[in-house]
Amino acid sequence: MRVLVVEDEKKTASFIRKALQNEGFAVDVCHNGNDALAAVEATPFDAIVLDIMLPGRDGLSVLRHLREGKNATPVLLLSARGEVDERVEGLNAGADDYLGKPFVLVELVARVRALGRRSAGESKSTLLRVADLTLDTVTRQARRGGKNFELTAREYRLLEFLMRSAGRICGRMAILEKVWDYDFDPGSNLVDVYIMRLREKIDAGFEPKLFHTVRGMGYLMKDTP
Repeated sequence: MRVLVVEDEKKTASFIRKALQNEGFAVDVCHNGNDALAAVEATPFDAIVLDIMLPGRDGLSVLRHLREGKNATPVLLLSARGEVDERVEGLNAGADDYLGKPFVLVELVARVRALGRRSAGESKSTLLRVADLTLDTVTRQARRGGKNFELTAREYRLLEFLMRSAGRICGRMAILEKVWDYDFDPGSNLVDVYIMRLREKIDAGFEPKLFHTVRGMGYLMKDTP
């Protein structure tokens, strides 16, 4: 499940991201409304955590723009003010839930998970698919050829990222940024190790092979050589 966090307070955004990542979510972060809209146009998200008070385009404006464009991604609004009128305005604009600041991280995580379940119940497609491999973004269950695969949280996030990027080359640094959110020495073999783990679980014994190395560039997931 991929979540977009839109929060201009960088420390708060970092806390939210880490809490969601610890529960196995893939998380992107933006710090203003305009970047949030650009991110939504570029990437399909399963849920959005959206602060109301943002520089540039505020959260309610972002929300209205999404709904006017028929984007039904579930949205959890955050606000430090907490007035009833503001909550009502947000819900009327199309928000699915509302959480006032300060909040407890475990409650935020629970609410995001609930939005994911609600979205899955309303949508016929919660699966990512490449060839005969499927990945349920709600249950985090990977399946190929009638076999289910047990994935660690990091393996799941890497597989989700690669499947969402199927057909496109993903560089090692881009993978580190999206899956680990850390800056590593470009010479680190961390990505290679996890790719090898996924190959051993998902490609071994199956055809066609889905994980491809593009020498000098990174990795590519597709169902043809």
